[in-house]
Amino acid sequence: MVFTGKTKNLGVIGYPIKHSLSPVIQNTAIQEAGIDYAYIAMPIAPEDLEKAVIGLKALNFTGFNVTIPHKVNIMQYLDEIDEMAKLIGAVNTVHIKDGKLYGYNTDAIGFINPLLKENVEIKDKTAVILGAGGACRAVVCGLIKQEIKNIILAVRNPAKAQLLANDFKDLVDIKVCDWHSEEFKQYLAQADLLVNTTPLGMEGNIDSKPPVDWESVKKSAFVYDIVYIPAETKFLQEAKKYGHKILNGERMLAEQGAAALHLWTDKDINVDIMVKTLHDYLNKNK
Repeated sequence: MVFTGKTKNLGVIGYPIKHSLSPVIQNTAIQEAGIDYAYIAMPIAPEDLEKAVIGLKALNFTGFNVTIPHKVNIMQYLDEIDEMAKLIGAVNTVHIKDGKLYGYNTDAIGFINPLLKENVEIKDKTAVILGAGGACRAVVCGLIKQEIKNIILAVRNPAKAQLLANDFKDLVDIKVCDWHSEEFKQYLAQADLLVNTTPLGMEGNIDSKPPVDWESVKKSAFVYDIVYIPAETKFLQEAKKYGHKILNGERMLAEQGAAALHLWTDKDINVDIMVKTLHDYLNKNK
C-alpha cells in the first residue's frame, strides 16, 4: 500500500500498546476496502493523555481507538459522547470531525454481532455472565439492546458487582450471586447464554477457569468466552466436552474494530477478512 500526503491517519492509544493486534486487522480491512487510510499503535502514558488528545487533533487524525488504561479518563477530553458509551461508562472509539471529538463504544456491538451471526436467540432469554469488570458493562449493554429478559452476574465479589447491577436495574431484571454458592448452580440451570468476561484462562493465566459445574448447565446453553488468546480456554474446552456450542473472543475483537472503521470512514467493512487475518496471525504467533 502506498501512503501519500493525502493518506488519512487512524490509530489506537494505550499503555502498554505493543501487544495490540488492532493495526494487523485494521490495515488489512483498509487495504481490502481500497481506502486511503493508515492505522498505527501509539503508546501514551496516563499522565500524557490530555497532551496526546490535543496532539492527535492538531495532527488532523480522523480518529483513534482507545484501550487500557484510557477508556474512562478519555471521556473528560471529548466534546460529545454517544449514549451507548455513556451507559457503558467508557469510550473505545473517538472520531475527530470538524474540529470536535466524538466518543463512542463499539464493544457492545462487537460482543453482540457474533452471537447474531451464530443465530443465538437473545430476546426474552436468560444470560449468566461471569465477572463484573469493565468488559461486563459492554456485554450487559449489548444484551439489553437485544431485549434479554434476565441477567445474572456470577462473581467472586458480590458487593462490588451489585454496584454495577444497580446501574442497569431500571433497564433489565439483573441479579448478582456468589459463584461459589448453591444459588449459582440454580442460575446455571436457567442459563440460555453463559458468558465469561473475566481474564481467567487467558495467556499468562491459562490453567485457571471460573468454577462452573457443567452438570448444572442445560445442554442447549450457548457458551461464549471473550478471551481469544488462547483460542480455547479451559472454560471453553470444558463447555465443548459437555456438548455446548462455543465461541471465543476473536470475532468480538474484529467486530468492534469493523464498527469503529465504519464510523470513521462511512464505508462497508469486510469483517470476515478481519477475523481471518486475526485468526491466521494468532496461529502463526502462538
